Amino acid sequence: MNTALKTLMSALMLTSAGTAMAASSVDLSVRGLITPSACEPTLSSGGVYDIGKISAKDLNADDFTNLGEHILQLTVTCDAATLMAIEPKDNRAGSSSDDANTRFGLGLINGTEKLGFLEMWLSSMLADGIEGRPIGSADGGLTWARKPSLAHDTITSVADTTTLAPLPVQLLTADLSLSASIAPANSLTLTNEVAIDGSVTLTVKYL
Repeated sequence: MNTALKTLMSALMLTSAGTAMAASSVDLSVRGLITPSACEPTLSSGGVYDIGKISAKDLNADDFTNLGEHILQLTVTCDAATLMAIEPKDNRAGSSSDDANTRFGLGLINGTEKLGFLEMWLSSMLADGIEGRPIGSADGGLTWARKPSLAHDTITSVADTTTLAPLPVQLLTADLSLSASIAPANSLTLTNEVAIDGSVTLTVKYL
């Protein structure tokens, strides 16, 4: 075999090997940002919505019983003006007696009976002393809409009264309204005392 042919075959073999290597590998990138600012959310009354005792006889037999509205003060304090949002997590997931994404569970009776649901919404928002409006995003902050209710798979931020863009804020205050409803009494076993056991974690997400 002449030298030129040997050289050509070697080149083809190297090219083939290089192609095989390229097809058998892929790059992984890790990206993100470390923000110098941190935000801390707090709720008045220690974040407790105490409904108290309710007589089973006062519950609607065939319809939901709404227990009225209760308001807690939500405050988010940041080290500096920061783009952020609030994300709720239902710690009683799967126990809401209604599947709407704005409704959170109140726990189970006997492991299977869904006690009811909790709804939450924001109002009277002040962003560093300026009137704001709640906005929500279901796509991680790509798009926003007016949305006062906290919801599953949705982050909630604050905008001014004329736009739908989140505002960087250092001190955010808002009324967090809470409304609990108990499922129809005929669907529940209420022969013993039953604990209303809702739990939601509100987490600051940086935008």
